This record gives sequence, structure tokens and C-alpha cells, in this order.
Amino acid sequence: MGFDVRIGINPISWTNDDLPSLGGETSLATALSEGKQIGYEGFELGNKFPREPEALKAALGAYDLACVSGWYSGQLARRSVEDEIAAVEQHLTLLAANGARVMVYGEVADSIQGSAVPLKRRPRFRSDPEWEQYGKRVTRFARHLSARGVQLAYHHHMGAYIETPEDVDRLLRLTGPEVGLLHDTGHATFSGGDAPTELRRHVARVNHVHCKDVRPNVAKMARNRDWSFLTAVMNGAFSTPGEGCVDFAAVIAILRAAGYRGWLVVEGEQDPAVAPAYRYADMAYCYLRALVDGEPADRARAAGAAARAAARIESRPEARQ
Repeated sequence: MGFDVRIGINPISWTNDDLPSLGGETSLATALSEGKQIGYEGFELGNKFPREPEALKAALGAYDLACVSGWYSGQLARRSVEDEIAAVEQHLTLLAANGARVMVYGEVADSIQGSAVPLKRRPRFRSDPEWEQYGKRVTRFARHLSARGVQLAYHHHMGAYIETPEDVDRLLRLTGPEVGLLHDTGHATFSGGDAPTELRRHVARVNHVHCKDVRPNVAKMARNRDWSFLTAVMNGAFSTPGEGCVDFAAVIAILRAAGYRGWLVVEGEQDPAVAPAYRYADMAYCYLRALVDGEPADRARAAGAAARAAARIESRPEARQ
């Protein structure tokens, strides 16, 4: 099978949607110019991107970057499919008009991911009927997206209804093939799983991949000290690939063997004042690029470390605003 993957990035390394104070002073032009300079082929959307199709096309086109996808805050745990279809229309039109083939679906109904609430208090479906009804709604919604040429990529996420490996297993059993899975290496690990193991089990349903690393000591403290998700992020639970415990060599090998065709999207989700966005994005790109190109794991990690140590020129001067 072929291994036709592209490496993109989420702007969260530069400016954080859940915590706008992190990188809030950084312009969209800075993120796009630096990402392009490093070698990324496309960006997922963030809160600083235009929301009108032609304006978005112009913003990305100025740097010859593709629109990879964009997060959608869904509420199918609480509202009807008809209401969700009406709510998604503007976002769906934006993605479809800009060539994105997947839409990142994050369930935010009752979610605590943006609240100062301990992770153990996340929402849960309490009965079989609740699970079954949710699965049916997600499937119907995914069919609507498919009819518009965009696949649903379900994002399992800390602090939400679908968080743990067991949650993902059950969701996929209860949904039709129209529902794709966004495999997030960071959330799979932080939630108590092993990213390669979870990927191997569900790779046939995976249509999008978020690549972020986990610092296991911080994730452990988050659990032991009853931290919120945002507190964990602020304290460095996540980083870009090559900085933590996720076995990305195994992740890439599983995707290659399955003939995965799609995006690998780097996410940092950390404070750019502590982890400079360009440096970490550069390190992650070099590391993943080496793995995708078939380099052994030790050489790939060395390539990432070398990029970080070299601290190449971190931006085009004219991009800073």
C-alpha cells in the first residue's frame, strides 16, 4: 500500500484557542510564515483565521499553504441532529470551499476542558440508551457532512464524554463507517492508553491524526493533584513530537502498514513563552519528516534534537507584528 501523507500543523503552538493569553500577541502572519519556512504544507484553523471562504483562501494562499481542517465544537450529546446541521453550516461551507476533506468534531456539551474543574469530573454517559442514542446522532451527522464532501473526524479529548480508550472503543462500535476517528496521540496517552496500541486497534477508522507528545511526569501529577485540563496544559503536560513518551516510530509504522492517506498534524499545546513556537515546531517537523521518509527512530530523534539545538532563524522579520 502507498503511504501518501502530508505534514501540517495546528496554530496552537503559536496561539492557544482554549487559553487565548498564551501567544495572544502573536499574529496569524507570524504563524503562517514560520510554519511555511519550516516546511509544513498546511494549517488547521484557529481563532485568528478568517471565517469567510474567500478571505481564508487568500490568507493561506499568500503562503502557499493548504487548509487541513478545522475544529468544530459539537453538542450532539445535548441537541438534535437537525439543530447540529443548522449550527455547522457556516463552518462546513468554509472547510468545503477551501478543500478540506475532514472536519474535526469535538464534543463540547458538558465538557470541562475549558473550565477550572478537575479532570475526574468530566461528563459521562450513564446508560446504554444514552450511548446508543449518541452513536445514532453522530452517525446521522457524519452522513450529512459526507454528502458535502467532508468526512467527520471524531476527536477524543480530555475532559469530554469521549476521553478514554474504552470510550473510543464503545463509540466506534455504536457508529457507522461514516464516522471517522481522529487519532490524537497526546490525548490517547494522557487518558491512560498507549497511542500505538489504540491506533493499531482502530486504524481502519482513522481519517486524521494529531501528533503531540506527553510528558508523563506532568500527566501523572495532573491526576494525583486533581488538576483541570487547562492547569495540566499550563504545566507542560503536552509538547510537540520528540519531547515526551509517545512512540512515534511505532505510530508511523502502523499508519504506513495500513496505507493511511491523509494528514499528520503537529500540535504543541504549551506556553510559547516557555516553549518557543518556532523552535518546537521545527524540531517536530524534522523528527516526523525523518520517520515518514523511513529513517530509523534514533536518527529521526537526532534530527529533531539537532533542529532544536541549532535554533535556526525563528521567523521572517517582516512577519512579526
